[in-house]
Amino acid sequence: IWGIVGFMSAVEGIPRSVIFINGLLAIMAIGGLRMLARWVLSDAGIFLKNSKKNVIIYGAGAAGRQLSEALLQSKEYKPVAFIDDEKDLNKQHINGVKVHSAKHIELLVHKYSVNEILLALPSASRQRRNEIINLLEPYPVLVRILPGVSALAQGQVKVDDLCDVSIGDLLGREPVKPNQSLLEVNIKNKVVMITGAGGSIGSELCRQVISLGASRLILFEQSELALYTIDKELNDNTKVFPILGSVVNQDRVERVCKQFKVQTIYHAAAYKHVPMVEFNHTEGVMNNIFGTLNCAQAAISSKVETFVLISTDKAVRSTNTMGATKRCAEMVLQALSKCQSDTRFSMVRFGNVLDSSGSVIPLFKKQIKAGGPVTVTDKKIVRYFMTIPEAVALVIQAGAMGSGGDVFVLDMGKPVRIYDLALKMIHLTGLELKDEANLNGDIEIKITGLRPGEKLFEELLIDDNALDTSHSMIMKAQENMLSWRELRLLLDDIELAITSHDQNKLRSLLIQLVPGFKPQCGISDLLFNNQSK
Repeated sequence: IWGIVGFMSAVEGIPRSVIFINGLLAIMAIGGLRMLARWVLSDAGIFLKNSKKNVIIYGAGAAGRQLSEALLQSKEYKPVAFIDDEKDLNKQHINGVKVHSAKHIELLVHKYSVNEILLALPSASRQRRNEIINLLEPYPVLVRILPGVSALAQGQVKVDDLCDVSIGDLLGREPVKPNQSLLEVNIKNKVVMITGAGGSIGSELCRQVISLGASRLILFEQSELALYTIDKELNDNTKVFPILGSVVNQDRVERVCKQFKVQTIYHAAAYKHVPMVEFNHTEGVMNNIFGTLNCAQAAISSKVETFVLISTDKAVRSTNTMGATKRCAEMVLQALSKCQSDTRFSMVRFGNVLDSSGSVIPLFKKQIKAGGPVTVTDKKIVRYFMTIPEAVALVIQAGAMGSGGDVFVLDMGKPVRIYDLALKMIHLTGLELKDEANLNGDIEIKITGLRPGEKLFEELLIDDNALDTSHSMIMKAQENMLSWRELRLLLDDIELAITSHDQNKLRSLLIQLVPGFKPQCGISDLLFNNQSK
């Protein structure tokens, strides 16, 4: 507009051509700046190009192709190579990126300074993913994974879909599809009570029980925070009743059972951390043994149909108080099952579960994030592991198979060396082990020594005489037991030792009661050891 005005007004001493020249220069300057900005911010831009991370995509199928397209549009990653086991795909190019075989991984990692490998194999079995993870472990790269096929089916694979490798993938176990009829037998349209409902196992029991159609779910928990957390997670379901209480209080348990007409109890409440029970003998015995006895007697008097105890592999030839108390809890239910028929008792024994409170997995993650060191008690220590959802589903199915007094054992697969697990977690975070052979590494593994009562390895059977069941992952143990009369006398003596604060007597009674209990250390109870100080 001003150009037209200037042209029409013809200012003296200024040629009219200046108006056109200035306009042309302004258009060129503005357009040039816009083009420069687009170039700088595009994939070809020098600043962005240098800031992108070079990554390798493992898997050149449909998921890998969609992922590469998403990465090319992202501002964070640049795919520099595909890896695929299909020979027909080798040396082909996808979106301008060459496909290589797995034998070239080391060369590609160093050539392109790759510090991240992305697994685009959403339909691969867990065992296959574990094989690939083992293949990648020697390289200092962060491994992330494209978890599911739902986004792939919709053609909407996004960079945000990538996640860290799960610990389940590290184990390489394929969960067995559950038997739906066994899952529903003790739950569907029934009133179910879960003790220890706020714990790792208890809270997963709550989730699965609700999904299986219980008519009512009673959450029984002594921790107010844990109870509040699981209650809120269940979205204030009108079928859920959060009850504060301790299993040591038999009257409270019995009132709840009778008032709500409970039909099934899953008894998950227990003190289960080995060192804590060693330091607090009396509380461990009261909660794990007498808490179980209280719940069992409340179940009998309330005509509860089914009672399932969550037990542990530490009950077998125990070297610690926690394991001894859990074996004693099993013996309580075995004895009670023989002197009444109103309530069907069974117990399910299994090893460690992944990501439970106090387990090594969350501890290792925290230590790696903090820069180390990662602490392992012994380089030779091994443990059985299972995911929490899989363990809980098997517990529910095993409980449905019991006829009374049955001790079920879950097939935990192969034991895992804890040191190897720590090493694998360090490597898959893209870091290197710091040791004498690599002083410039990132994370050190520190051997701290076995804790009081801790074993190098755990067992699931006292005697190697397990019987098969109708489920491939559930076995039935043949364990010796005492009559209720014999057991009751010993329990009375234990109760007397507790009330008189006689820790030596308590220890000797546990050794007498639980076959195979051989404590590895002296009495570690803190009150006992500090009473004269």
